[in-house]
Amino acid sequence: MVTVSAPAKLTVSLRMTGVRDDYHLIDAEMVTLDFGDELDISDGDGVEFDGPAWTDGMVAGDDNLVTRALALAGRRAKVRVTKHIPAGAGLGGGSADAGAVLRWAGYDDVESAATIGADVAFCLVGGRARVTGIGELVEPLPYEARTFTLLTPPFGCSTPAVYAAWDAMGGPRGDNGNDLEAAALQVAPELARWRDELAAATGRRPCLAGSGSTWFVEGAFPGPGRVVASTVPAS
Repeated sequence: MVTVSAPAKLTVSLRMTGVRDDYHLIDAEMVTLDFGDELDISDGDGVEFDGPAWTDGMVAGDDNLVTRALALAGRRAKVRVTKHIPAGAGLGGGSADAGAVLRWAGYDDVESAATIGADVAFCLVGGRARVTGIGELVEPLPYEARTFTLLTPPFGCSTPAVYAAWDAMGGPRGDNGNDLEAAALQVAPELARWRDELAAATGRRPCLAGSGSTWFVEGAFPGPGRVVASTVPAS
């Protein structure tokens, strides 16, 4: 058995640039953070989930990203995932797990990795990068040591629902670095409460991570329900 790490990713900025074959095109900066899931990989078959961020929705069927990553790499294994990245938080939980499996398997086709999940390509590369296309074009950028404070509500955001809302709103441009922020607030108005809580605690304007539901600010502001995380270079 081997244990591999699946670090969380943070989308520091997100601009929507168009649509191709029904997929939204993005121009984003993403970074790898110093916390995440752990995967125990051994001989056998099947995927199991546990850990503090595990939910009943994380099924071990053919549709989870770990199973898809194994199939893409042409490998068989039994994988036990200890979840620390909340689902639907905009922190790339499932994609991080898939990227970890692909690294374990020695698979390095970044564009193909995006075919199983748009964020899998970045999670395979890691570090800091500009991500364009539908997520399959990953341009590594020089590492910058940065610290962020995250606040994740006890609910997730549906990425398809947020993108659909953005389309229905006419594709607004966000004024805080994330074009999806207004759409996420329309899909889940209760996000505003958590944004305002983080703003009050830090004195800074929070930004939404991807399609949500996590809010973040730069700097270290430890406190109840908050996670202080630092960037790490590509491994």
